[in-house]
Amino acid sequence: MSHPLHEIAHISHAELLTPKAQESLRFFVDVLGMEVEAREGQSAFLRGWGDYQRYSLKLTESDTSGLAHLALRTWSPEALQRRVAAVEAAGLGIGWSEGDLGHGPAYRCTDPDGHVFELLYEVERYTPPEALRPALKNQPQRYVGRGAAIKRLDHVNVLAADVRPSRVFAQEQLGYRLHERIELDDGTESGAWLSASIAAHELIYTADAYGVRGRLHHLAFWVDTREECLRAADLFLDNDVPIEAAPSKHAIAQGFFLYGLEPGGNRIEVTTGGYFVFDPEHEPVVWSEAERRKGQAWGVQTVESFHTYGTPPARAPG
Repeated sequence: MSHPLHEIAHISHAELLTPKAQESLRFFVDVLGMEVEAREGQSAFLRGWGDYQRYSLKLTESDTSGLAHLALRTWSPEALQRRVAAVEAAGLGIGWSEGDLGHGPAYRCTDPDGHVFELLYEVERYTPPEALRPALKNQPQRYVGRGAAIKRLDHVNVLAADVRPSRVFAQEQLGYRLHERIELDDGTESGAWLSASIAAHELIYTADAYGVRGRLHHLAFWVDTREECLRAADLFLDNDVPIEAAPSKHAIAQGFFLYGLEPGGNRIEVTTGGYFVFDPEHEPVVWSEAERRKGQAWGVQTVESFHTYGTPPARAPG
């Protein structure tokens, strides 16, 4: 088996596009409980109370929805250069930029499906104002308890017209470990759950039902307990946030979940639970088509829109 490279540390941030900027901003601030760290141009930069960096979400006004880019922080400047060399050798490089608010030089590339990734190392650590200064020195920000009070960006699920090439890219060019995947009866790979750490998943690829490239399935934000997921569901209800899938437990990765649609149309998950992979010889778990038909861990059937909806919106073939 191949050994993990340990060169990507974690997801640094995601840039989410929205055609309803003010409504989306209110959702992330009032319903999810994020803090606005800065504003610049058409973008707002937001953070969860557990983020050590200045922000984990860049929310940008656009004429459509979806994921503009996903930024990954490496373990070192040398690791950054090695990953850049790897993606350039694969012919997937775009080029360097001087950086953005809160981080230094970044290299952009795409996966085989066209999703834009940004690789970076230099970041600014968050310094809280007095009103958000925590009592504990090992916590980046005070817990304010507003809305769902999400702690951090946990994982990102992107859709792919062909899952396998992008999954291989994440493993071979970026150094992710594959923990679970779905293989259909005809041999098609319809889902892959990958991680750069011991977490069960941080980056997910699932098949785009319409064969469209470069779309987003969802962004997932972490809370510490299942009770907080349940509370988030009540907050969604009271704030007219459409709930697509009520709280339950996934079979794959075993995370506890709540899915809803923010005003810009992007699917958002509030999540907790799951498992850690400590085993250095862990073999990826393969799920069959028949096993996935059983639904989620407790037998709850997955709603049809979960398999077909993504952003930006797309029409069914034909």
